[in-house]
Amino acid sequence: MVIITLLLLLTIATAFTAIKWRRTGMSLFALSGFIFLAAGCGFVPAHLLDDLQSTYDTKPVIRWGENNAIVLLGAGTEKIANTNAIEPGMFSFGRLFESAMLYKDCKETGAKCKIIVSGGDARHNGEDEATVYLKSLVQLGISKADIIPETNSMNTWQNAQFTSAILNEKEADQVVLVSSGIHLRRSLIYFRHFGVVPVPIRADYLDAIPSTLPLSYNLAITDFALHEYIGVVRYHVYNAMGWNPKRTKPGQA
Repeated sequence: MVIITLLLLLTIATAFTAIKWRRTGMSLFALSGFIFLAAGCGFVPAHLLDDLQSTYDTKPVIRWGENNAIVLLGAGTEKIANTNAIEPGMFSFGRLFESAMLYKDCKETGAKCKIIVSGGDARHNGEDEATVYLKSLVQLGISKADIIPETNSMNTWQNAQFTSAILNEKEADQVVLVSSGIHLRRSLIYFRHFGVVPVPIRADYLDAIPSTLPLSYNLAITDFALHEYIGVVRYHVYNAMGWNPKRTKPGQA
C-alpha cells in the first residue's frame, strides 16, 4: 500500500514536471520522499502501532464462568512447496499458543471450556484454516472434543458474523477473543456489531524499528497498520450507508 502510494505520487509528479508544472511536480517529489523516510525509518509505523495496540499492552486476568469459549481468529495458512502439506501461517503460532494456554488455565478451574477456531480457506490452499489449526491445537494437548471449527469465514467480518451464531447456540457466559495485538481493535468492533462483547487477549505485539535508513520491515508493518485503520473506517462508512446488517445488542440471539 505504501509502495503503491509512493509510485502513484512519483508518477503524478513526473507528469506535472513534464507539462512544465515544475513547482507542483517538485512538491510531490518532496512529499514522496518524506513519506518514504517517515515510514521506512519507523516514525509512522511506531505511531500507528502504538495507537492500535496500547489498549491491549497488559493482558487481563480472566474471570472464567461456568461455560467458556475461547475464540481463535485465523491468520492464514501456508502450502509447503515440496510436500504440499498445509501448515498454519507465520502469524498464527502466537495465537495458537495463547489459546492453548488460556484453555489449560480455564480447565484448571473445573469449568467447561471450548476453543472456537474461526477461518476458512481464504488463501485457497486446499484446506481451511480452522481444520489446520485444530490439528495443531490437538498436538498442543487440547482435547479435540473441546475444539469447534468454524470453516466458512473468509475475513474478519465473517469471523465475527459466523462465530457469533455459534456462541449464541452454545450460550457461553464468558467469551475470550484471541488475535494479534494489531488486529484486536477492528475485531472487537466487528464482534460487538454482532452482539458479542469478548475479553480481548493479544497473542503477539508488533513494534517498529527506529533506523536512520529506511527499512522494508517498517514499510511492511505500516501496510499492516493501515489495513486495520481502513477496515475500521470502512465499517463506519458501511454503517452510515446502511450496508451492514442491523447491529445486534449484546446477549441477543
